[in-house]
Amino acid sequence: MKIKKKGIIIIILLIICFFIHFFSINAERVENNYSTNLYPFIAVKFRILLGWISFSVGDILWLILLIFLAKKLYLFFKFIVTKKRRILNHEIAIQTMYSFLVFTTFFYISFNVFWGINYNRQGIARQLDLQLTPYSLNELKTINRLLVIKINESKQILIKNKTVYPDNQKLFVMTEDAYKKVANKFPFLQYHSRSIKQSMWSWVGNYTGFLGYYNPATGEAQVNTTVPKFTQPFTACHEVAHQLGYAKEMEANFVGYLAAASSADTVFQYSVYTDLFTYANRTLYFADSSAAFYYRRLLLSAVLDDYRERRKFNLAHTSFIEPIFRSAYGLFLISNQQPNGILSYDEVTGFIIAYYKKFGII
Repeated sequence: MKIKKKGIIIIILLIICFFIHFFSINAERVENNYSTNLYPFIAVKFRILLGWISFSVGDILWLILLIFLAKKLYLFFKFIVTKKRRILNHEIAIQTMYSFLVFTTFFYISFNVFWGINYNRQGIARQLDLQLTPYSLNELKTINRLLVIKINESKQILIKNKTVYPDNQKLFVMTEDAYKKVANKFPFLQYHSRSIKQSMWSWVGNYTGFLGYYNPATGEAQVNTTVPKFTQPFTACHEVAHQLGYAKEMEANFVGYLAAASSADTVFQYSVYTDLFTYANRTLYFADSSAAFYYRRLLLSAVLDDYRERRKFNLAHTSFIEPIFRSAYGLFLISNQQPNGILSYDEVTGFIIAYYKKFGII
């Protein structure tokens, strides 16, 4: 391929990248034209195409991409360190730069067209007309108290009914049912053509700290099904929220809450309230550590046992990889409209408080 032709291709790709960036600047434009029109069409088609397959196609694609990149890097460094380095000339340097630019721009375009533009939407706060104003310490304490009540009530029901946590497939069906129920109240949360899969890389997630993830290239939601059972229902609801176009983590947490809390299954209610309490109580701890400890002590001993199980699981899978992974992912979140990085997950507390102030329920 001649250099001139390569240059034209790069210019076209860069123009597309610029157009995506320009389009994404306006949140209202993104909300009305992409997030509630084009994206749902793309996402549903992906789910129809791949949702019926029992395994995660996206996980396999990631493996193929990893092998491809590893091979390319190996061949590149092999070329550098062998005698062939003497023929490393201007043409080879241009070809290497061209391949890098094509790959990165194509990845940027694909990621954003298939999903990433949703990071710039107005989102669930606009759809529910929530007032996300700064909340007071008393409001934060109120939410902690209400969450404790919800957690204890749901745990007592689970104990009384001797509830057994569902297997993976039943869990995914129950997640779909939860969204059907919440859609009766909020039609824009309708979820069609289920595509929730067990992650093939759960063992990696145990050492890097992820509970689930969404693959924009295939429209699949993956859940780590090796972690403590009581955490999985909310994780599944969180990942479906990503499928519905809520890219920011605090929004996916909140939409996942709306679905799980609406579920008729107590395992979902218990799962979401224990998770929300973790965020709300941690936020309270930074403002008033004594109050945070006070609300923790109000939890039933059986609830504390579940928290201990999760902590024990995390400690058993401690590795040097997790802080590196968390830092890298934090930078990714910061670059996508979430300035607090990993702590963006905790911001769901503000959404819960705003929702409670408007609707009087959690």
